[in-house]
Amino acid sequence: ARLLIPGLNVDASVENIGVLPYGNLATPTQNPWNGVGWYNRGPRPGEMGSAVIAGHLDRPGGAPAVFWYLRNMHPGDMVIVVDARGKTLRFQVTRVAAYPPKEAPVQDIFGNTGGKYLNLITCAGDWIPSEHQTTLRLVVYTTQV
Repeated sequence: ARLLIPGLNVDASVENIGVLPYGNLATPTQNPWNGVGWYNRGPRPGEMGSAVIAGHLDRPGGAPAVFWYLRNMHPGDMVIVVDARGKTLRFQVTRVAAYPPKEAPVQDIFGNTGGKYLNLITCAGDWIPSEHQTTLRLVVYTTQV
């Protein structure tokens, strides 16, 4: 499967990811900096509910990774998923939000069942070396069109 974001020149392979032992969402391992991961405990893109795809903001040392420009997305922008069978699914951005990690609305991101959604998630804000994470999580909410 592929994730395409034409406005950002993103064309990324999609792999299945789950949850790490301590509860955080895993990140892609096959192609960690240029690929993305679909959260495999939720719906697939195009199914009812909130499908979630995660990708890295940057690489060690700060060089851009696949979702470096995700913060530049706006309502109305298009996101495309091409599934393993070659079927093209189109999603339109409805909103972009950033949250401190412990304040992210998990139900809204992962559990909205009122339609066919695809939510893209990455890090944002400043790096906190002692916590090995950033101060924010960026979420791009989309709805299938």
